[in-house]
Amino acid sequence: MESNARRLWKLLEPIHAVGYFSPEPIALLKEAGYRGYWMGYFAARSAPLGTVPAEVIHAVFYNFAFSHVSRALPDAWTFAPPETAHEARRTGAVAALRRHLGPLADSDDLTRAASLASRAALSAPAEGRALYAALRSLPVSEDPLTLLWDAATLLREHRGDGHVATLLAAGIGGRESHVFHALANGTSPAVYATSRNIHETEWDSLVAGLRSRGLVTDDGASLTEAGLETKARIESQTDALAATAYAALEPAEVDELITLLRPLTKAVVASGEIPNQSPMGLDLDDATR
Repeated sequence: MESNARRLWKLLEPIHAVGYFSPEPIALLKEAGYRGYWMGYFAARSAPLGTVPAEVIHAVFYNFAFSHVSRALPDAWTFAPPETAHEARRTGAVAALRRHLGPLADSDDLTRAASLASRAALSAPAEGRALYAALRSLPVSEDPLTLLWDAATLLREHRGDGHVATLLAAGIGGRESHVFHALANGTSPAVYATSRNIHETEWDSLVAGLRSRGLVTDDGASLTEAGLETKARIESQTDALAATAYAALEPAEVDELITLLRPLTKAVVASGEIPNQSPMGLDLDDATR
């Protein structure tokens, strides 16, 4: 049986992800002056951290190539400051949510979901979670729809920071983590060629490194038993660290939040704008079951 932390991740991730994939935030980031999708992505996601060097963003994001990050940062800040990037993504994401949700955007159920999610998001432990802590330092909105996106984004980055910690503890590098996930779940390498610039030569090298540690089979097509055990530990520990965000809610409130989020997430997924399989492993076919 799935943990509540994992169920909530599946429900909140698509709400957060409109900030990356829907046309409204992409257009606003372009209007702000950022050149190309990836400059807008790195500027908007890293904006809460300020104008730190590319080395810092590479470390915090963990799974991108440094060359990919450094093509965007710090050059992005010569076009518009971090505050502009954050507001462009946020404003665009909320506009996209309103379009996807229709009448649900102004419903009492959404207001209640936003309130519950925000209580969790604002009370989560910040120690050791740099990106979450930076986001947490920013003001939150009183508008329910904006509050919901803020909360989904905070909870997503809280979970992501914890996931990076579990990967580090397991000895799985950032680039390796993509291969590790793909071999465990059958995700096509093409997903990572597009989203993380991992092409065939690097992919083969990463597979070879994992195979040398007994985590990948000799043919490079799947994880060994040891690899599967490591993957299971990483996922379990990620869920356990993410669950700390929901300690502020009563068990009945967690169940209520899950129930309230289902129709909202279903409407976002139905738009078709969010890729069905994300690099982090979320299968949207599963999200609203």
